Amino acid sequence: MASGHLRLKDQPPAERPRERLVQRGPEALTTAELLAILLRTGHRGANAVEVGHELLRRFGSLHGLAQAKLEELQEVKGVGRDKAVTLVGAFALARRLVEERVEESEPLNHPEAVARLVREQARLCTVETFWVALLNTRHRLIKLERISQGTLDTILVHPREVFRPAVAAKAAAVVLIHNHPSGDPTPSEADVRVTRDLVRAGQVLRIEVLDHVIVGRATAGRSRDYISLRELGVMHV
Repeated sequence: MASGHLRLKDQPPAERPRERLVQRGPEALTTAELLAILLRTGHRGANAVEVGHELLRRFGSLHGLAQAKLEELQEVKGVGRDKAVTLVGAFALARRLVEERVEESEPLNHPEAVARLVREQARLCTVETFWVALLNTRHRLIKLERISQGTLDTILVHPREVFRPAVAAKAAAVVLIHNHPSGDPTPSEADVRVTRDLVRAGQVLRIEVLDHVIVGRATAGRSRDYISLRELGVMHV
């Protein structure tokens, strides 16, 4: 990454963001360095990477930067109209990519599809972890949010944490998901109680809770590694 006010073109080639991306791939670059590639140049006193850092500082995060308007971007020194247009265009393409992936994803209207979504993550969890899958009106995934992690056999889940991201994402429905590190996906009384509380909260917000899927491990006597509380008929309130 750049240091001082050295212009990127004056740095050794191996240290320039563009050359590093070619040699090592985009994963090797920081967010500020990726922004520098879009910006191309900085201004007198700060190179493009430093302007990238200033953008992230000004807007708080990459998400905040993605929501910024053209006029707001141009308030940052070194970001003129053309650079602001480039940034807005790049974030618009990123959003369209996400929308395209959502449209191509399978509907999460069956517990097997839900289990496939988190199975690999769940296998790595040594404590109970709670996720919520945010869905659009066609029950396709908008985003998978991890809500909480607990001790070996207990998690604390509050409706506020579950539905805050759902409201922000304008989700039409959600699926609740958590793992049982013991391997046995059989729901506890607490699992059922929390599910019913969340179903009630969803009704108030008009966000349907489609299911609560608990992921464990398959055994010789248990062919499925998950259980659906909807299939068990215990989600009614």
